[in-house]
Amino acid sequence: MLENLNLRSSLQRNDFKRRLGPLRRWLLHLQRAYWHEGLSALIAFEGWDAAGKGNAIRTLTRRLEPRGYEIHPIRAPRTSEQQMPWLWRFWMKVPPYGSLAIFDRSWYGRVLVERVEGIVDEDWHKTYRQINDFERMLADDRFVIVKFFLHISRDEQRRRFEMLQADPLTAWHVEPEDWHRHEKYDEYLEAVEEMLAGTETEWAPWKVVAATDRFWSQMTVLETVAERLEFGLVSRGYPLPEPDDTDASDDVLEDAVADDELREELQP
Repeated sequence: MLENLNLRSSLQRNDFKRRLGPLRRWLLHLQRAYWHEGLSALIAFEGWDAAGKGNAIRTLTRRLEPRGYEIHPIRAPRTSEQQMPWLWRFWMKVPPYGSLAIFDRSWYGRVLVERVEGIVDEDWHKTYRQINDFERMLADDRFVIVKFFLHISRDEQRRRFEMLQADPLTAWHVEPEDWHRHEKYDEYLEAVEEMLAGTETEWAPWKVVAATDRFWSQMTVLETVAERLEFGLVSRGYPLPEPDDTDASDDVLEDAVADDELREELQP
């Protein structure tokens, strides 16, 4: 799957700005429709270190109603969580009907970091089945599953690490374990390929995003979320929200916000 991805895909800055405002307004309307219809969504971000997961999440949520979503940054399980079935801590983060949950890393760490680093030794095909069952149970209820893997090359990851470390204000972003995982890039690549193959399902398909160019990556994320949320409504017999041009007067403010965000894009 990854070998067929064009990592040179790009989007011009002006095209990104032109499409950003209307798409954000549409996502807000979709979020309101989910609240009204009592539907929910889980949006999971996986990808390489420094691939832009955090920036993509910020761009996605900037215009959403903050009371209608929650962001969950996932780290290693705590001691108490290790005393429970491994998916328990993710079940506890499933949102109520009408809300969105956004995961900065997710339950897929089980078959990526925990697998490559030897933290857990188990039958990975069994783990893929558990993940697929988890996602199927939610999809059969009132949930839409959106899954991203942000892909960059080994060389691009090294370039971003070095750029971050060169600036005292951003050097803290890169830790020794980031370089450790970078040295194991090929091992992680193998685990990612197997993960994508083992957990690609009709009810929870993957979207692999070429993340070399930030504008392309973030626009792909926003458009994919919109498409999946639309699908969640239509497939369950609910109407799409009516387009609303009454807030189009915000375009000037939206352009100013977009300019500020684009300046942030100078940093990985």
